[in-house]
Amino acid sequence: MEYIQITVETLFGFAALFVMTKVLGKSQITQITAFDFIAALVLGELVGNALYDPDVGIPDIGFAIILWSILIYTTEVITEKFKGTRKILEGSPSLVIYKGNIDREQLKKNKLDINQLQHLLRSKDVFSIRDVQYAVLETDGTISVLKNSLSQNVSRSDLNLPPLPVPLPRTIISDGEVIWDNLMEAGLDQNWLHDQLKAQDYETPEEVLYAEFQDGDQTLFVIGL
Repeated sequence: MEYIQITVETLFGFAALFVMTKVLGKSQITQITAFDFIAALVLGELVGNALYDPDVGIPDIGFAIILWSILIYTTEVITEKFKGTRKILEGSPSLVIYKGNIDREQLKKNKLDINQLQHLLRSKDVFSIRDVQYAVLETDGTISVLKNSLSQNVSRSDLNLPPLPVPLPRTIISDGEVIWDNLMEAGLDQNWLHDQLKAQDYETPEEVLYAEFQDGDQTLFVIGL
């Protein structure tokens, strides 16, 4: 009976936390601020401890999750309605590199050293601080970079070239399974797909790891298993 109770409470806790993340939105998952981090830890502790406490049942777990969900949701509403609270509850971005110069005070304020700064820059494909004109440390711990003019990529507008349409790549096959919705959105059908695979020596979609198509292409891009 003890294992059955743990199983039921685990499933309930998983379902309740899943519903909570859906209600609160994707920003709670992708943008972890200090408050979100604390909330995630507390929710995990509440559910984790409740699973092995015989005196705590499903109503207690549900009440704790609902209460914390209300607190998180209320905090999000407050930060949307009252801009002055955002700095306290969510933090504020910090300009760690300004006009090519590292702001040491901002690094100290955010408990960031040079090695950590270089790591964040490399995550943005910047391997030399000399290439950076401005760098902003965001509230979720990521960094946004604006390169100096010599390090920026040349655009079509820089060369006075007319704009070109940007096609949207669509995944047609993933792990041997055809994504029929994407195939139909591209205006294609099963016969076209069969002909494309056969032309590249594939008999069935199960032989394909990944296949992609974008408007303007004449053939399907295929990677076999």
